[in-house]
Formats: sequence, structure tokens, C-alpha cells
Amino acid sequence: MDKIVNLAKRRGFIFPGSEIYGGLANSWDYGPLGAELKRAVKEAWWQRFVQARMDVVGIDAAILMNPKVWEASGHVETFADPLVEDKVTHERWRADHLLDKEGVDPTGMSMDEMAKAISDKNILSPAGNELTAPRSFNLMFKTQQGVTEESSSSVYLRPETAQAMFVDFQTVQQTSRKRIPFGVAQIGKAFRNEITPGNFTFRTREFEQMEIEYFVPEAQWEKHFEDWLAAMREWLEFCGVDMKKVHDLEVPEADRAHYSSRTVDIEFDFPFGRSELYGLAYRGDYDLKQHEKHSGQSMEYTDPISGDKYIPHVVEPTFGVDRTILAMLVSAYQEEKVGDDMRVVMAFAPKLAPYQVAVLPLQKKPELVEVARKLAGELAADFRCDFDETQSIGKRYRRQDEIGTPFCITVDFESLEDGAVTIRERDSMKQERVSMGEVADYLKKAI
Repeated sequence: MDKIVNLAKRRGFIFPGSEIYGGLANSWDYGPLGAELKRAVKEAWWQRFVQARMDVVGIDAAILMNPKVWEASGHVETFADPLVEDKVTHERWRADHLLDKEGVDPTGMSMDEMAKAISDKNILSPAGNELTAPRSFNLMFKTQQGVTEESSSSVYLRPETAQAMFVDFQTVQQTSRKRIPFGVAQIGKAFRNEITPGNFTFRTREFEQMEIEYFVPEAQWEKHFEDWLAAMREWLEFCGVDMKKVHDLEVPEADRAHYSSRTVDIEFDFPFGRSELYGLAYRGDYDLKQHEKHSGQSMEYTDPISGDKYIPHVVEPTFGVDRTILAMLVSAYQEEKVGDDMRVVMAFAPKLAPYQVAVLPLQKKPELVEVARKLAGELAADFRCDFDETQSIGKRYRRQDEIGTPFCITVDFESLEDGAVTIRERDSMKQERVSMGEVADYLKKAI
């Protein structure tokens, strides 16, 4: 994991936010390569699950919502973790995590029961100090909206993207004229004031979700659940995630949300252990019924053929953007011996690589640089393209391997005579001579 974190910073994938001011705990910025990778993932997800499907439409909802939304959804009252504090260092920890490490199952425990278990087991903080009694800690970020403090009202940064899709259900259905079953998709930021974030970008207070609420008749939920489970696994394969490290966990009833009759966590073997990558939940009609009850607005759907009126049930596939990127980084990282050297390769799927092609003049000669720049400019219209003229060609190849560029194109002195270039493939390192006029078609077929 340390190698991946170091490479991510050194090459401009991901690095600490606000670093010149000492940073902000667990705040990460995506640099030039990370931004390209993240954008490619989101665009590919949108194309696959929204544009290519006739049964899914997208929205882009506001982060700030009427606080009544979060009252109706139960977040104001129940979206909390059990917090304990080190009495000496004042560091905060999740009580359930500390109990679990000591072999105590915290599932279903009240705060008093957790306090007793901590006392009986003499559980101390990781620093070895006494802990405070557990107390409930709401994970939502709360802020004020208004011109002056006196006239302002409390609002929350959304802790999930799902609720907007429920609140907007009627408007989206009527304007899109979609018939059930159909889905509403969204990509957006969410915020949770986690007690103990960590493991690089795995658990952060600010994160991004790619999520779908798929509305179905109750009788059909099991079929659509299985369909979405298969679709999520196919997406992971498309992303180049190591499928040997992917596992499905049927979440037991005691650990599921109260509204869920079935939840599957798609887990991944990260270097720090097996943890949740994605989630698929059957949410029933809980959310729409809650919003109908609290808003007074009907959430019923009328079948245009049968005339039946009912509140749809929901299957919810959730894809974390940041965890997708992290799983891709872990899966792509490779070290291999080439002669006397160690070659580091980020073996990204070509469709998603930050740069899909790099154009390299063999030497920093004006005549070579001019031709190479012109070719790079032409390719940049269709591909994510890099141009590099510094250091030896061998070192530039290694640099492109390390950032995951699938193809390098070298413009040499022969190119000035025959109009051809050398294309080097990242994984095999094989080289092929191709006419400059045919390079774009070559790459389209290869990528």
C-alpha cells in the first residue's frame, strides 16, 4: 500500500490536500493524472449505465436539500456511530470497531451495553489510555443557510446521493415518461463526518458516489436484484479490477438496514484487508413511503396499461468513485524484472488509462519536436494524449509505463523520410512501425 500511495503522490494521481498548510486530516486532492482517471471512470459509467440503457435516466441534484428530507429519511435521528474518546489524547474512535477487534460482536448493542462490554474487557484506546463512555455521534455535516446568523436556518451536507432520486421520483417519471421498471442515476459528492477515516482514499469525509435507484414492481425485485449484481461485476471487469480479489458478501439480517430485505456487499481484497467496494440493496418501498408521509405528496405510480396504482419498490446499486479508483490502482500496480532493471507498470485498461497514448520525439531536435507536436495535437482530439521530450527515450518509456500509458509513439529521424512512427505497446513492450496517417485508426482498434 505504501508503494501505491507514494507512486500516487510522486506521479500526480492523488496527494494530500492543503499540504503547504500542513494538510487537513484525510483530505486528498486528485492531481493531473488522477483527475483524468477519475473523469474517465465517471464518463464510462455514465455511458454504460445511463446513455446505453433505455430504462435509466440521469439527474444532477443539489447538495443542499430541505432539512425535512433528512428527517423523513431517518438520518437526523438515526444516522450515527458510537463514539468513545481517549481521556488523555482526546482522539476519537468508534466503540464498535474497538469491541470487534477484541472479539466482541457489537451488533445490536445499546450504548449502555457497549459501555459495559468495554469495562468488562478493560478495553483501552490504541494509545493505551482509558476511554470515555460511548455516545451517539451523528455523521452529518451541519451548516447554516441565510444572510445573517439570526435569520439563518440549519441545513446539512448530504450524506448520500440517494434521497434526491426519491424526492424527485414523480417529477423525473412524468417528464421522462419512463414506465416501470426504470432507474434514476446520479454521480455526485456526499459528506460524512467519519469518526475514524483512513486507509488512504478508502474512507474519507468527502467522497463521490455513482448510484442508481431502480424502481420496480414488488413482485419483480428478485430478478432485477440478480441482474444488477451481474452488471456490477461486469463493470468491475471492464475497469480492469482484479476479479480474484472480488467477493460477494450476503449481509446478515442483523447487519442490514431495517428497510432492507437483502443486501450484498461486493468486497475487495485491499492491501489493508478485505473491505466493502460496492453495495447492492433491496430497499423495498420504504423511502418513497417515508417521503409521501412527511411531504403529503403522492408517490404512487399509475401503470398506463392496467391502471394499477402502487408505490414502486427499489433496487439500489451503489458504486463508490474513490473506492473504484483505489481498487484500480491496487489491481494495476505491477513490478517486473527487465534485464537488470525493475520495471513498475500501472496496467490500466486502455479505455480508462489517464493517458491513452504518449507522443515522444526520439531526441529534442527541432525537426523531430515539430512533427511530434503536430501528431500529438491531432491525436488529442480523440484520445487522452501526452507529449514528452525530456530525458532519454528509455527513461520516458519507463515513466509512461509507471503512469499506465498503454501506447507510446516515437517520432525518429526515419519518420522525416518515410512518414512512419514506432508504436510501443506497454504490457508486451513490442514495437510496430505504422504510417502516421494510420496511427489514429490503429489506436481506435487497440483501445
